[in-house]
Amino acid sequence: MNRRLPGTLRKCSRLLVAPTPVQDATLTRFLSITHKLFERQECHVLVVGGGTGGCAMAAKLSSRLGSNKVVVLEPEEKHYYQPMFTLIGGGMKRLEQSYRKMGDVLPKKARWIQESALNFDPDKNEVCTSGGKTIKYDFLVIATGMQLKYEKIPGLVEALEAPKSNVCSIYSPKYVDNVYGCLRNTYRGNVIFTFPHCPIKCAGAPQKIAYISEHYFRKMGRRDNVNIMYNTSLPVIFGVKQYADALWKVAKKRNITVNVSRNLVEVRPQDSIAVFQDLVQPGKLYEEVYSMLHVCPPMTAPDVIANCKQLVNEAGFVDVDQATLQHKKYSNVFAIGDSASTPNSKTAAAAAAQSPVVFKNLMATIEGRPPREAYDGYASCPLVTGYSTCILAEFDYNLAPVETFPFDQAKERYSMFIMKKTFMPILYWELMMRGLWNGPATMRKVLSIFKPKSRK
Repeated sequence: MNRRLPGTLRKCSRLLVAPTPVQDATLTRFLSITHKLFERQECHVLVVGGGTGGCAMAAKLSSRLGSNKVVVLEPEEKHYYQPMFTLIGGGMKRLEQSYRKMGDVLPKKARWIQESALNFDPDKNEVCTSGGKTIKYDFLVIATGMQLKYEKIPGLVEALEAPKSNVCSIYSPKYVDNVYGCLRNTYRGNVIFTFPHCPIKCAGAPQKIAYISEHYFRKMGRRDNVNIMYNTSLPVIFGVKQYADALWKVAKKRNITVNVSRNLVEVRPQDSIAVFQDLVQPGKLYEEVYSMLHVCPPMTAPDVIANCKQLVNEAGFVDVDQATLQHKKYSNVFAIGDSASTPNSKTAAAAAAQSPVVFKNLMATIEGRPPREAYDGYASCPLVTGYSTCILAEFDYNLAPVETFPFDQAKERYSMFIMKKTFMPILYWELMMRGLWNGPATMRKVLSIFKPKSRK
């Protein structure tokens, strides 16, 4: 045995030094996969999220900092203009009009990594990705938006995905196309619209689709056979009194029943029953039979954000200063849009107004200066009330109206409807996605000279 051992060792040595072609290919693949799994990258600014705020920030920052200084981490192939979903639900737009390819929207000077974030480590300035990368950054912009949680309501997903379903939702590209189909197939009975018991994006959308649907039934001559209800978990129809007063009048004129403090807790699709909890008397439940049910789903910050306790507040949103949008603990971290903890209404218009604040304050931080720009909580909600009218709500952190035009925006107007339907998508794609739209503040200043003193 001892005499044969050196030969055996020599054979093993030959195998290790000169592997066969098959072994060589296997080894190469193994090393390649291992390299990808543990790949480390570095960047000056990392933007996590390729939605409204993320694209706007990537455009602004890459334009200032130059090529390959900004990395965008975003897994999706498509970028949706989500404010159009309400119009799709009413049959006024098509789903294919609401999106563009992500690669066409993101700025060419930024580098796109088509993966999702799996873990944040702000103490090490690192983000781990779904593709096995570890990205080390100097500065971080979090723009991950909110996640839809349809599954939190028992029976809802089953109802949404059932063949010929009479349950629908404008909030997801997966379901929005079915909304108009539900309208066309509904001739009588209860038509119910819901608003969940949690923060959501575009808080006006659940009642916009209710008004559009009511108008549809009138146009089709079915209105007398349909009972329309708007069940909201909020104690009011809208948070800003000036617009709430106008919306109560719209609901009354259209004979829409508005039930406040009422939250959807279960859907029984086999019986077409929606179960609601009375939030004033939590033990009290209401069972409503529906012919059509439109659901605004519960929403939360993305799990990957909420799970990083160093970054978030108790509600799971990125814990930033509400004026500077800079993180309260990590000075090299900023947030924009729906994932931020700021107490504003979460809309695309809010992200537009936040974008110059984040940009200027981030550039100041990069250059070693204190951030001085302040976001005032501006948000806008074009409350479409039918196929030709809209109330343009604009307001700030204090829920005080901050109106751009020199007339009463609490009135239903055709001009505001045309702006919402036709001009806002152009503004979004051609200006905001290129980092060139910062909200209407400048326009408001110009138009203020035409406003009566009582409205300034």
